[in-house]
Amino acid sequence: MKKQITIALAGNANVGKSVIFNQLTGGNQIIGNWPGKTVEVAYGSIETKDVTAKVVDLPGIYSLSTYSEEELVTRQFIMEEKPDVVIVVVDAAHFYRNLFFLLQILEIQTKVVVALNQYDILEKDGYEIDTEKLEQILHAKVIKTIATKNVNLKGLFEVALKVAQNEINGSYLKYGKEVEERIEKLTAHIQGDFGVSKRFFAIKLLERDSEVEKLMNDENIIKLRDELAKELEDLHGENTQTIIIQERYALAERIIEKVLIKKKKALLDLSTKIDNVLLNPFFGFVFLFLILLFMFFVVFKLGSFLSDYLDSFFETFKTSFMSLNMPQYVKTFLWDGIVEGVIAAFGIVLPYIAPFYFLLAFLEDSGYLARIAFLTDVFMHRLGIHGKAFIPLIESFGCSVPAIMGTRVLERKRDRIITSILATLIPCSARSVIVFGLVAAFLGPLYAVGIYVLDFIFIFVVGLFLNRYIKGSATGLIMDMPRYRKPVLKVILKQTWIRLKEFFTFATPIIVVTNAIMEGLILLNLLPYLEILVKPLAIFLGLPALATLTLIFGVLRKELTLIMLATFYHTSNFLLVLTPKQIFIYGFVTMIYIPCIATIAMLKREFGTTTALLITIFEFIVAVILGGILNVVLRFI
Repeated sequence: MKKQITIALAGNANVGKSVIFNQLTGGNQIIGNWPGKTVEVAYGSIETKDVTAKVVDLPGIYSLSTYSEEELVTRQFIMEEKPDVVIVVVDAAHFYRNLFFLLQILEIQTKVVVALNQYDILEKDGYEIDTEKLEQILHAKVIKTIATKNVNLKGLFEVALKVAQNEINGSYLKYGKEVEERIEKLTAHIQGDFGVSKRFFAIKLLERDSEVEKLMNDENIIKLRDELAKELEDLHGENTQTIIIQERYALAERIIEKVLIKKKKALLDLSTKIDNVLLNPFFGFVFLFLILLFMFFVVFKLGSFLSDYLDSFFETFKTSFMSLNMPQYVKTFLWDGIVEGVIAAFGIVLPYIAPFYFLLAFLEDSGYLARIAFLTDVFMHRLGIHGKAFIPLIESFGCSVPAIMGTRVLERKRDRIITSILATLIPCSARSVIVFGLVAAFLGPLYAVGIYVLDFIFIFVVGLFLNRYIKGSATGLIMDMPRYRKPVLKVILKQTWIRLKEFFTFATPIIVVTNAIMEGLILLNLLPYLEILVKPLAIFLGLPALATLTLIFGVLRKELTLIMLATFYHTSNFLLVLTPKQIFIYGFVTMIYIPCIATIAMLKREFGTTTALLITIFEFIVAVILGGILNVVLRFI
């Protein structure tokens, strides 16, 4: 029987950790939330002749404190799951900053292998790292890697296997004498097995880590901690948390002095020169605008072409299917209820979401996505969130479901909720199809632009409202600015597929089931009864009852409202059944209220049933109220 081992990948964000994970596991992975948290952890496996290695990609973090769910999850995983070895991935080009995290992992005294990733960038800067000396200092194996080019990853894995199976204990580095004496004194009094070193617990106690205090639950230890902490604070004039941070950075500086070697003059620092333009307060935003414009042009132009092609492709099968020897209502239900649901999922994913994800992965791999977060940070703070939230908001132009998933890049639940609400209000591809196919087609493009402008004003107002009334305040943006690099097609395709796969597995069943329910209602001839129910709402919005009914069904799948409108009225010339004013109101209400049931399901998965229901009800009520106000206002124009 093969030996089972667990390898955890840990490190800062944007150091290439996930690229190493994907290269090692071949992209075969399972994504799961850590129990009780919304943080994702990716699991994969590697089979060798003698060993089955479970590889775990932990969230990218900067410390082992408990300020964010990601930090807590990483710490809990190492403490509770006890991986056989932790590969700490560090960005060689930002080695000093990354050392801060590496030193904390060493404090746990788990087995560690260090991956000096993006080593080629360090060399381009004219430096190299003396890995032998570094190994002596850290008492851990150090491997140079270039994950995007798959350089040395096999060697990294083999070394990790050896370290995991060796009977060695993890090591750590000592702080200054005054701090070290108090850590040792506190360590000597700690009793029990907590899954990690007692030294790590002692340090965390001195840092007044509330989670560790709860685990310790020993008044005598807390009393001793207070005494020792006070001694240090009296000596240094700082709180112990600051003192220990300073100690770690002092250690990092000493390590850098010993192992970092200047070899030659740095090659042309193209990355810095590009940043001088792309982070410029004026030219940076001009470039960002052009990039976004290009993305939307490609996505919608290509999407429209592929969508038409797919429709024609599947239509050829419909004729053959409808000629089968089965009762008509069975054929209608199977095709319109089930097959059309599957086609709809492909019709959203292949033409619109796949190209969008590909371009997003391209920007991410090139290093530009981090610049977008930096550029938009000031504006996003007005909405109570920071620049990283811009990335999922951009994703929501494709689809709200992956955008809500994308909010996991944000550290705090408050930020995730605000960003998710705003994401559900941004015009996704399905809503854009309605605005273009109805408002622009029958009233002209300026009216469609008018709806977009109204929607963006509404989003801004909602953002200000949420920032004011959701407890907490905006935090500063802390993230590494990776160097620009040549995107690697293989990496981009893998990242695109991983995102698409999750959308397919989560959203497709929901789309198919809701489509079948909708077709069932039509076949059972229940529409006239439902039409009576929505009549008061129709009068308030100034719309015909049948058109209002399609808005209600739009919760199931937003893009189907247009199809239903044509089906119910037996015409695609909507000016015959709706006035220009009604078309504008219809387009506006469609744009504002919750995108679809798949979005509601994703909100439930991320934030729970209560939050999902509150967001859904809020957006529906506000859309109806604003639609009613628009109806009144347009009477006077």
